[in-house]
Amino acid sequence: MIRHLLSAADLDAATATQILDTAAEMATVAGREVKKLPALRGRTVVNLFYEDSTRTRISFEAAAKRLSADVINFSAKGSSVAKGESLKDTALTLQAMGADAVVVRHPASGAPHRLADWVDGSVVNAGDGTHEHPTQALLDAYTMRSRLGRLAGLHVAVVGDVLHSRVARSNVLLLSTLGARVTLVGPPTLIPVDIAAALAPGTDVSYDLDVVLPDVDVVMMLRVQRERMKDSYFPSAREYARRYGLDGPRMRRLPEHAIVMHPGPMNRGMEITPEVADSPRSTIVEQVANGVSVRMAVLYLLLGGNKL
Repeated sequence: MIRHLLSAADLDAATATQILDTAAEMATVAGREVKKLPALRGRTVVNLFYEDSTRTRISFEAAAKRLSADVINFSAKGSSVAKGESLKDTALTLQAMGADAVVVRHPASGAPHRLADWVDGSVVNAGDGTHEHPTQALLDAYTMRSRLGRLAGLHVAVVGDVLHSRVARSNVLLLSTLGARVTLVGPPTLIPVDIAAALAPGTDVSYDLDVVLPDVDVVMMLRVQRERMKDSYFPSAREYARRYGLDGPRMRRLPEHAIVMHPGPMNRGMEITPEVADSPRSTIVEQVANGVSVRMAVLYLLLGGNKL
């Protein structure tokens, strides 16, 4: 059993499968007239976001409210953090308020791990620097399983800016645990040396997207995080799109059953074209909906009757 969800590496296959199975049950709530369960009534969930976010913050807020928890949204902008308050002092404030769970997004890798040392409640990592984003990996796995019926034995290509992607790291860890095979694809400048071996044995690396596409069940396109780039990692956006962007002709090279994923937000026309993003193969909108169910499952298992 674990008290926090800080990394996809915290999850063994049984625990990850328990979360996915619970998420499938939570998904049935979305089809009800009253989309609420009383499971976390009287519990307080704090969304502590030091970085701008739309999908993740709203997804966690919706998940907590559907479980009847009290939700406090804390944004660094306009708070005491802007006046210089440290993460530890903020943590002690939340502790004094009786927070049962803290969902934290922070620009510094490792910040959720430090926060977990300072609060009594559960801490959920909603993205820390370029390190990890475990609930995104869980919702991606849930989406793959929903569309393709399994995870074990799938071949997943994770394409693009691996260097700056916390989503890529969490997906490699989780998918490998659940029996899938992962290939990291991108320009050499955006794939750290030895990352595949460091994250999970058996993970492959390729610098040629066209070679990989005919053999994959899932292609996951990553956003090019230009806001994190202080140097030039490729000649131009046009050149990147030509070599590593997923367009119509490339999509048609995929096996007939293969699906296309993207964690969002997308740079349309760069890593993915509108034709692909809006095609029946795309699961991008499903991923957003599935994110609420998966985060409901995580909060329920951390704070409800059954611990992870």
